[in-house]
Amino acid sequence: MKRQAVKVRLYPTDQQKQILAQHFGCARWWWNYGLSQCIETYKTTGKSLSQSGLNSMLPALKKNKETEWLKDCHSQVLQSVSLNLSRAYQNFFEGRAKYPRFKSYRHRQSIQYPQKVKQVDNCLKFPGFVGIVKAKIHRPLDGTIKTVTLSKCPSGKYYASVLMEYDGDNPTSSTDGKVIGIDLGIKDFAITYDGDQTSKYTNPKHLYKYQKRLAVKQRIAARKQKGSNRKNKANKITARVYERVSNVRQDYLHKLSRKIVDNNQVVVVENLNVKGMVRNHILAKAISDTSWGTFVNFLSYKLEKEGKVLIEIDRWFPSSQLCSKCHYQIEELPLEVRTWTCPSCGTHHDRDGNAAQNIRAEGIRLLSSSGTGEANASGEDVRPTRGRKSKMRQSSVKLEANTHPLGECG
Repeated sequence: MKRQAVKVRLYPTDQQKQILAQHFGCARWWWNYGLSQCIETYKTTGKSLSQSGLNSMLPALKKNKETEWLKDCHSQVLQSVSLNLSRAYQNFFEGRAKYPRFKSYRHRQSIQYPQKVKQVDNCLKFPGFVGIVKAKIHRPLDGTIKTVTLSKCPSGKYYASVLMEYDGDNPTSSTDGKVIGIDLGIKDFAITYDGDQTSKYTNPKHLYKYQKRLAVKQRIAARKQKGSNRKNKANKITARVYERVSNVRQDYLHKLSRKIVDNNQVVVVENLNVKGMVRNHILAKAISDTSWGTFVNFLSYKLEKEGKVLIEIDRWFPSSQLCSKCHYQIEELPLEVRTWTCPSCGTHHDRDGNAAQNIRAEGIRLLSSSGTGEANASGEDVRPTRGRKSKMRQSSVKLEANTHPLGECG
């Protein structure tokens, strides 16, 4: 079985907006209450509450006069909150995420329906009081609808992320074809080498283009009285600018990743430590604006869907410091040095183009050492291992509904 998510725009009526606002509030309150109970239980017993333990508290809360409004929210929405909270704790204890945090009404609001959501013409039918909501379905929902996440952006727009299940599996991965190496950067977003030529894709700098407009909107919002309708309206206008930045960035990443996937069978990239890199306060904004992680995720699920392969080499591999001709490794290469000459063979290198060639060669070496020789069938020389050991790894991100570093909308 394979799964894929499609994100569609919703257009609820005013009455449905009121119902959804109530459901968002119930889900948010139950998350915060459940999180506080988990913290208290851990302090007293040394153990956290399980999903079943959280769900067992709901009947008593619905009977209590102070919290009987929880009955107005669909029961499975609250049970999904319990599931998500228990998973958040599991991810924390296994080192995949930070400690769960309390949620605020000022940020993105969302609820989940684990079942019984249906498509009715160009609408989605939700269980409970929400009913049939008009939707912009831009691609067919031809799979079995599983979990549906309904969300509201800070800009006031509503979306639904529809997770569908299909029979069968993705095509078997094959490395028999063209191999391309990609060096991700700031000056140029991506530098690629496919064995024949080096190509450079400029960095659009989306946030920089909207920085002046964003500063104006933020100044206007800062002058409004806190809690007033004008303040809320100004905040929505600011959120729309962030949303615009996110949308143009996503569009660029989708188009570039699609172009690379269509023309190659194996894609080799570096496994970059983006969280560590953004600690550099000088480059933090520029690194965040590039969204390298999102780009690699787009490559991953597109390649996997078509039976192609993504290889992520070790982040400590000295791709820029190695000569792609004779494999000589220089000791240091500061960021401001964009070209250099190999002291061994005298070859003049462009820093990024040379790195893309070395990344591709390392990917070919990994394929050869793993027993798949198709990628090296052309007889290319596989250079010796230098630097730290690389790993052959493939991500499994398939969802169309992706998170946005700025203006998160689902």
